[in-house]
Amino acid sequence: MAATGVGNYRNGTNGGRNSSGSSNKADRTPSSNSNPKNSLKSKSLTSSGLRKSAPASLGAAKNDAGVPGRVRVAVRLRPRNSEEMVADADFADCVELQPELKRLKLRKNNWDSETYEFDEVLTERSSQKRVYEAVAKPVVESVLDGYNGTIMAYGQTGTGKTYTLGRLGEEDTAARGIMVRAMEHILADVSFETDSVSVSYFQLYMETIQDLLDPANDNISIVEDPKTGDVSLPAATLIEIRDQHSFVGLLRLGEAHRFAANTKLNTESSRSHAILMVHVKRSVKGRDSVPLSENGNNSHVGKSLKPTLVRRSKLVVVDLAGSERIDKSGSEGHTLEEAKSINLSLSALGKCINALAESSPHVPIRDSKLTRLLRDSFGGTARTSLVITIGPSPRHRGETASTIMFGQRLDTQLDKLIVEHERQQKAFQEEIEKITLEAQNQIAEVEKSYSDALEKERKKYQKEYMESIKKLEEKWTVNQQKHAIHGNMVPIKADGSDIASRGEGSKVVAAEEMAEVKKLLQKETLLKKAAEEEVNNLKSQLAQSKKSEALGNTEILKLHKMLEDEVCEKEKLEREIAILQSQLLQISFEADETRRMLDRGGSEKLGCLDSEMPQLRSPQLNDSENGDKASIAKLFEQVGLQKILSLLEAEDADVRVHAVKVVANLAAEETNQEKIVEAGGLTSLLTLLRSSEDEVIHRVAAGAIANLAMNETNQELIMSQGGVQLLSTTAAKAEDPQTLRMVAGAIANLCGNDKLQLKLRGEGGIKALLGMVRCRHPDVLAQVARGIANFAKCESRASTQGTKNGKSLLIEDGVLPWIVQNANNEASQIRRHIELALCHLAQHDKNAKDMISGGALWELVRISRDCSRDDIRILAHRTLTSSTSFQAELRRLRIDY
Repeated sequence: MAATGVGNYRNGTNGGRNSSGSSNKADRTPSSNSNPKNSLKSKSLTSSGLRKSAPASLGAAKNDAGVPGRVRVAVRLRPRNSEEMVADADFADCVELQPELKRLKLRKNNWDSETYEFDEVLTERSSQKRVYEAVAKPVVESVLDGYNGTIMAYGQTGTGKTYTLGRLGEEDTAARGIMVRAMEHILADVSFETDSVSVSYFQLYMETIQDLLDPANDNISIVEDPKTGDVSLPAATLIEIRDQHSFVGLLRLGEAHRFAANTKLNTESSRSHAILMVHVKRSVKGRDSVPLSENGNNSHVGKSLKPTLVRRSKLVVVDLAGSERIDKSGSEGHTLEEAKSINLSLSALGKCINALAESSPHVPIRDSKLTRLLRDSFGGTARTSLVITIGPSPRHRGETASTIMFGQRLDTQLDKLIVEHERQQKAFQEEIEKITLEAQNQIAEVEKSYSDALEKERKKYQKEYMESIKKLEEKWTVNQQKHAIHGNMVPIKADGSDIASRGEGSKVVAAEEMAEVKKLLQKETLLKKAAEEEVNNLKSQLAQSKKSEALGNTEILKLHKMLEDEVCEKEKLEREIAILQSQLLQISFEADETRRMLDRGGSEKLGCLDSEMPQLRSPQLNDSENGDKASIAKLFEQVGLQKILSLLEAEDADVRVHAVKVVANLAAEETNQEKIVEAGGLTSLLTLLRSSEDEVIHRVAAGAIANLAMNETNQELIMSQGGVQLLSTTAAKAEDPQTLRMVAGAIANLCGNDKLQLKLRGEGGIKALLGMVRCRHPDVLAQVARGIANFAKCESRASTQGTKNGKSLLIEDGVLPWIVQNANNEASQIRRHIELALCHLAQHDKNAKDMISGGALWELVRISRDCSRDDIRILAHRTLTSSTSFQAELRRLRIDY
């Protein structure tokens, strides 16, 4: 398959331009195949399949013919590891590289292959320096020039992404990865008198953003600028860098906090996407030429200083977690949930690229936080480099093909996105200029209209003012004349004033009597109204009393009816309980029959044990198992969880046994676990362990608790309710291997929680595990070994992060002799966990003395030489070579290692 539309970065010269000021670019003709998804056979690949350079940037100078391409995709092949040299000795590599043609052939079979083109093809012999110069150096140079840049690594787990990006190279400087080399490049180019460089380092784990430089800051929010679309993380720790040594220290600290797990494909498989953000701020001073003076006497060109400009840019380095197929990686339990989250986020990234490829109106950027974080990394003036890492093994051809197709889609579609973005930007700029011109014209017209209107209004108000003054003057003149006339008039009294006075007195007396009569009449009227209101109130109270009596009689009738209904409901519930007990007995009988059939078939269904144990099913029993699950699901739907849990406290012992079996089978399904805990099922199960003497109940209840203990929140609830003490007590009393296996599985799950280690040990969890080895049953020993390996791994992580000092709690509780004794156990499940536990214990030098005296050193040497698992063998070898105590002991014994 030939990709199109991706150009080259500058070749390392001054700004990527030649002496004439034009940009360097590769002249490539477009592909003759318009469908980017069609593959191109090697025999038909011609020059017409080569790619042309990307279009010019909006930020380029006018005299530039174009800018270097902003999207590059490189492929890097990992050499065969020791396991592949043995397993694939008779098979050829699934890929053939042609670096001089920048092509890669992916073999379908011995006679057919598919050919792909990339910007760079890096062989298994390519050095870290060569990888940096081909993949990262052009991006870093563009960041120093003021552009944003992104470098990503994508590929199957174990193909070398973290090695390519994050290798510190403290022992061998030639092994330094892209992160270290990029910072070295940046620090050499900036001046700390005017410039600054700061970094933040975080991981995207299970869809939460966690600060690798401050682990307590574990839920960082993404902030997006609604206008520009820029993405930032204001809550993340931002540290200014001034020297390379401090930067390497920060990377080391961040890597210690990054989540990793052991899988079949990789001993230290990254379980999160690690993202390094480097913020560069540079001060730039410019000068403009000044023209000659008018008289032409100046013999030189003057210079005028421009204001200082601050140029900000951002480099993002993304170490994507490895994509993986669950059946190949062997992920189980919490590791399985991590793998699902990783694959979902990578799938979301692929969906975005596919949406861009199909010109979909909706690009699902918000489907995951990974795509939201990378939103501003594509298009515009941003520079992006993707290195896809692949392995040569023909066993993983499908994963290799998927990785190559991912790179090809990104390669092709990002160029389309850039062209479309630039087209929109140009149209947007033209529209802005048009709107600005129209606005200026409108403003001029409005200003003129406003000036004319203002002058018109001024004249109008001046005229009205003068008219008002004139009217006031006229009115004042009239008033003056009236005052003059009234001033000359004199009043004259009549001689009969006494008679008039007497007549007026009689009228006054009559008026007073009339007023008194009116007052009395008004008083009587008010009294009458008050009496009428009182009568109406009494009538209303009487009516209300009759109504209340009627309501009371109705309420009494309702109560009688409710009492009758309660009696009927009680009888109905009693009938339902009888039916439920019958169903429980039937389902329990079916489950017991299934379990016995599985035992006879040699593969027991472990529905009540944690999901990390292999669940083997006999093919001939599939129908019975499906029927059993269907019966339980039907019972769950018809009866309800609350009623089933209530039967755990039934007086009838048989009912309790069958009820706990149903709850245990429900707890085997992850979708039911949260409902069981919310309904109080966990508390009921722990109560059964405490109060019951029936070992069948102990076995099944412990199995249900083991399943619930797969969830971190449930683990804390189990510990807070004294679960470890109850499990330890149950283990001390039990003799049945199946009961001990369930109890050991529950404690083993709790051992994998870093926060609970001290409390678990204090409540006897380690002692309980060690006590159960008396059973000697392989299944029990495998669970004990798994718990010890989980505990040792948590201790190793805590020691690396500096949160734990001193000797291992496992060694203090006397577990080391049993570990050494079973390090070469015939059962592979037991041996694998014990070997991992030994390697993790050996990580901390405080344990070295006890391990040497206890014989563990010899087992480590054996594991590093003879272990069938390549990842464990490499881990043991690395541990031995890095420990000064172990090396000193080997030299003392004159053992050349």
